Amino acid sequence: MVHSMKVLQQVDNKFIACVINTRNEMDKKEGGNLVVLVDQHAAHERIRLEQLIADSYEKEAAECGKKKLLSSSISPPMEIEVTEEQRRILRCCYKNLKDLGLELSFPETNSSLILVKKVPLCFIEREANELRRKRQPVTESIVEEFIQEQVELVQTTGRARGTLPLTLLKVLASQACHGAIKFNDSLTLEESCQLIKALSSCQLPFQCAHGRPSMMPLADIDHLQQEIQPKPNLARLRKMVRAWHLFGSKDPNQKKY
Repeated sequence: MVHSMKVLQQVDNKFIACVINTRNEMDKKEGGNLVVLVDQHAAHERIRLEQLIADSYEKEAAECGKKKLLSSSISPPMEIEVTEEQRRILRCCYKNLKDLGLELSFPETNSSLILVKKVPLCFIEREANELRRKRQPVTESIVEEFIQEQVELVQTTGRARGTLPLTLLKVLASQACHGAIKFNDSLTLEESCQLIKALSSCQLPFQCAHGRPSMMPLADIDHLQQEIQPKPNLARLRKMVRAWHLFGSKDPNQKKY
């Protein structure tokens, strides 16, 4: 359905008006029938998020049928305090965590400490963006949140792998938002068409990186064209005329012409 989307024009430098074909296969009418407004920021945000997710994995591992997130070394290693239970869980799923871009070591001299030697590359990129804006470093807090998420995942499901970790998804969603087309950005017809074409190739085209709707339906053209005007009830009108002739002719005040 989304692949049938055709651009009409940009609206108020915020939305892109399109038509989509939602008819069933038995209907032979050509062209779109449902008019929708696409939020240009939400659409570009979704496109960027899915591209960032794809770029976060090692291509060599993907060619071998594995999924391994790109990572970056930290020097010196980051020290994180954990409980003995957390340390035990992290040690048990060490290999799985490495595939998620997190490489840890466990000093024997301190049972409440772990050393983080590598983190997902997107964490470092997020840190660089924050420092560029003259904000406080965020890597340590993100790593602590990531570790806590994985520990809770093991405690509830017995494994540290699954879908893309929520911590990473939030970091990538933030990156996708900051670099996306904004409201009041003027787009040419060609740019609008390119945006919609890229959106139609997304796995989740109907929502932005944060889960908000990326488009809103306005009207079904077929429904508007098929709307039938109410017809007069001729049988009822005939009865009213006969009654008027019957009872009206007996009215003593009625003038005769």
